[in-house]
Amino acid sequence: EGRLLPVIGMLDPANPARRLVAMMGDYETLDPSGYAQWRRKFPQLDKVHRVGRTGSATFSDEQAIALRPQVAIFSLAGGHGPSKGDREIQSRLEAAGVAIVFVDFRQDPLKNTPVSMELLGKVMGQPDRANAFAREWRQALARVTDHLQGAEAPARRPTVFLENRVGLSDECCSTMVGLVGVLLDAAGGANVAKGLIPGEHGTLNPELLLAQQPQMYIGTGIGSVATRAQTPQRIILGADATPEAARETLRQAMQRRFIGQLQAAKPGHAHAIWHHYYNSPFNVVAVQVMAKWFYPERFKDLDPRATLQGLYDRYMPIPLEGLYWVSL
Repeated sequence: EGRLLPVIGMLDPANPARRLVAMMGDYETLDPSGYAQWRRKFPQLDKVHRVGRTGSATFSDEQAIALRPQVAIFSLAGGHGPSKGDREIQSRLEAAGVAIVFVDFRQDPLKNTPVSMELLGKVMGQPDRANAFAREWRQALARVTDHLQGAEAPARRPTVFLENRVGLSDECCSTMVGLVGVLLDAAGGANVAKGLIPGEHGTLNPELLLAQQPQMYIGTGIGSVATRAQTPQRIILGADATPEAARETLRQAMQRRFIGQLQAAKPGHAHAIWHHYYNSPFNVVAVQVMAKWFYPERFKDLDPRATLQGLYDRYMPIPLEGLYWVSL
């Protein structure tokens, strides 16, 4: 998947395009501002062959095999590229001599993110770099989970409505129990959709939300400044986001029908976070951010921005730009 490019960049910071013969076209489609930042630093990425668009059904194994890769990196769970479930694709690639490596930043990220990094470190000949990142990642997660378990566990968790990809459609109320929902659970929130949504994501009845009145609202942002004119209803977060644009688009999102009737749609209770953390090695930062929203006193000394900045400084070949979370 194209959005795994940052992982490749962390392990080959001099030139992540150097050994990359092909990728899916999801990155520039789903996160154009994020991809644009990589393109500015490494313009040769535009010359890397695209062997599909944003789903495994568009993947061309014929084109991929023709490029003679030694290794194909697939996600364990379905996403925007081939995954473990695409048996025919795997068989054809393996018959052509291509080794397949599975990684997971999406399905069980709190277990598999550091394991995936360690595995790719071996594949790409950078075990020390990968192991160092995995160690820092585990420490960053422990700064939250150690304060939410055992004798430290809070007596009650705040109830939260997590809205999925705000502005993608006009309907209310798309939500998640998987994906970003997994990160919400780790941060100590009580997702009101738990037990009501089969699978990773679905839609809640707005009347149910109005009756329950969750204490907090979190929307996931998929908008960008570059595409604001075409998608003004989306919350702007990501590599080109500014504090002003992020806050204004969150404020507008809180004025929609049904959402505006929630008690959580007010300052101090309404927040938004970058949607693509659900499939990112920096997902631990989202856990820290939400933990501070849920328990500001308990985590008053926790600085998620410093965590993210430190990881960028030590592992990323591009600077940290933009804004990835915002509160009303």
